[in-house]
Amino acid sequence: MYKKDKKFRTVTAARELRKNPTEAEALLWKYLSNRGLCGFKFRRQYPVKGFVLDFYCPEIRLGIELDGHVHDDLKEYDRQRQSIIENNGIRFLRFKNIEVIQNMNEVLKCIKRFAVPSPQSGEGCRGEDLICSW
Repeated sequence: MYKKDKKFRTVTAARELRKNPTEAEALLWKYLSNRGLCGFKFRRQYPVKGFVLDFYCPEIRLGIELDGHVHDDLKEYDRQRQSIIENNGIRFLRFKNIEVIQNMNEVLKCIKRFAVPSPQSGEGCRGEDLICSW
């Protein structure tokens, strides 16, 4: 019974989060929605293993998280959460809200670099490139 309750709470939370996006989420969604980034279909506030990802693309198993000030006090929780999600085969990118608002072109370049393998290496960006902060 607990698993069903947890899944229900996660799905309900995701629905509520979709209704009230942050400024950064709404802005990035304009670029990710309707296959706007390289033809990939992203979903908003997507439930995964009891957590809710801000954005998720099932086709390439890529999760994107946007962090506001509330995350300043949740660094350890965020690390554990990210580890659980990555251990389920989902690659992960994290940006600060201010990065999305002030540097959208750089955020989109980072997502593209990660999502689309380069012709030379056959890979997207590697672990050291996952958090694109500037």
